[in-house]
Parts: sequence; C-alpha cells; structure tokens
Amino acid sequence: MKYRVFVDGQEGTTGLRIHEYLARRDDIELLRIDADKRKDRATRAELLNAADVAFLCLPDAAAREAVALVRNPKTCLIDASTAHRTDPDWVFGLPELAPGQRDKIRASKRIANPGCHALSFILLLRPLVDAGLVNPDQAVSATSISGYSGGGRKMIAQYEGKTVPRLDSPRPYSLKFAHKHLPEMVAHTGLRHAPIFMPIVANYYKGLAVSVPLHLSQLGAGVTGSLVHKTMEQRYRGEPLIRVQPLPDDAHPSPEYFDVQGCNDTNRVDIFVFSSDTQALLISRLDNLGKGASGAAVQAMNVHLGVEETLGL
Repeated sequence: MKYRVFVDGQEGTTGLRIHEYLARRDDIELLRIDADKRKDRATRAELLNAADVAFLCLPDAAAREAVALVRNPKTCLIDASTAHRTDPDWVFGLPELAPGQRDKIRASKRIANPGCHALSFILLLRPLVDAGLVNPDQAVSATSISGYSGGGRKMIAQYEGKTVPRLDSPRPYSLKFAHKHLPEMVAHTGLRHAPIFMPIVANYYKGLAVSVPLHLSQLGAGVTGSLVHKTMEQRYRGEPLIRVQPLPDDAHPSPEYFDVQGCNDTNRVDIFVFSSDTQALLISRLDNLGKGASGAAVQAMNVHLGVEETLGL
C-alpha cells in the first residue's frame, strides 16, 4: 500500500527537505503540482483532498487558507507554520512531549509541527516541570544560536549573496520579546510565563543549540545537577531520536568548546546537562532543517500512519 502525500509549499526550505526524505521511500506516492498552478486554489484543493497526508509548508495566513480548502475527513494535515501550534483543536506534533502524545498524533487529522527553537526549549523544560523540579511560575531565560537557513529563502539569499552588510558576526534578533515561538514554548512546557528568549543567527548554514541556565537553589532543597540529569535520562530512555549525553565527570570531561553543529545531517536531538554545586546549564542541540523542521514533520507523519517512527529518517 502506498500513502498519497502532497506538500503544499514544496518550493520552500522545509518543503524541499520533506520531498527529499519522501522521494526515497517506496511506500509513498508524492502528489506534485505544476509550477504555474502553485497558487491556483482549485488545483491545490484537489491535491489536498486527494492526499492521505498533506504538509502545509506555508506562511501562517496561507496555511489557514489551505485548511479551509480541505473537505476530505480522511486527509491528515501536518502544518509546519506557526498558525496552529497552540490551537486546542490541533495536536502538537512532538511525539516525545509526554506519555500518550504518540496516541494523540496517531488519532488526529490535524497536527501542528513544532518550531525549531521551541522544540529544543520544550524538550529541556517539560521533563523538569512534570517532575516538579521547575515551578510553573518560575522565571526562565533561554538563548538559541542557529544557522541562517532557519530564516528561510530570504535570509539564505542575504547571507550567501552578501546582499546585507555586516553579517559575519553573530546577530541577535527579536529584541521586542515577541518571537513567534514563544506561545508554544509556554503552552507545551507547563510554564505560566514566557521565557526571556534571546535568539541569535550566525554566519553558518545550519545547526541549532538552545541553552537554559538555572540556579539550583531556585529548584528546591536538595536538587543537584545530577538529579536534573537523571530526570532527563528517565524521561527520554528508549526514545529513538533523543540522546541524553553523560553528565561530565572524570570519565566524561566537559568539551573544550560546544559544537553547535554536532547534530547536523541527523534527525536526533542531543541533550546536555552541565552543572556546578550551585548552577546548571541545559543545552539541546539539533539540525534545524532536520529534527527542527522537516524531519519532525516526517516523524509525526510516520507516527500518525502507524509505520516505523524513524522510517526514511
């Protein structure tokens, strides 16, 4: 049996990568749209409704318009935009979010793909909130550094075409505390307040790392870096795409520097806990075009269809 799949927005960075993943699979029939029909509503509607799974790799407004075109109750939509990530009628497409999340993804026809920064942040904080180590009212900050491919085709052109001056240095942005990933970072961690979030884009193509600093004294009496690490290990034990790295000690010394690109060309997430007697630093690393975008979407599709979760990844 072949599943029919349509990518609405197949020319964008995420859509192209999804096509690359799926073109290698013999269980997938890719439905393609002619270049001159990409904005034709009738043609798009026909393909959306003919698909078993349709990926929406579109801006938010266009994604909402695409949803309105779907009349087939059997079509599963996986939306890579920000439009539905906190919508209660949509399931958040992060299988590792919590026990039971895979069942929700399997049962739903409306799946919202997580954002790259948000996914990394959520994987660090959700286990600690669920375990009671981080109070939902706690003030949290996070920094994310990523390659310029995360900004899509326009930003890629700026960096590779040298059309904007002074891009050699790392560039903090979203300095008005209104980054589009913040709502899902709150909604899916259990936190009640948005973190102070500093995203930084740097002059390399891909690779992302989110870091969250914590004062152990704010986590409660007796909480140590070792307990934080153990909580992560227990939560993600058996997860095929998440690796909790060893807590640095004499046998596993801390690296001289942190390799932000260490997960590039994979679909895994590496989680690190660095700590002293009083502080901890949590870091989550991934390929922002893999597990941070297209890989996550394909993983959610696999879960929904009931096939092997890492098939094609």
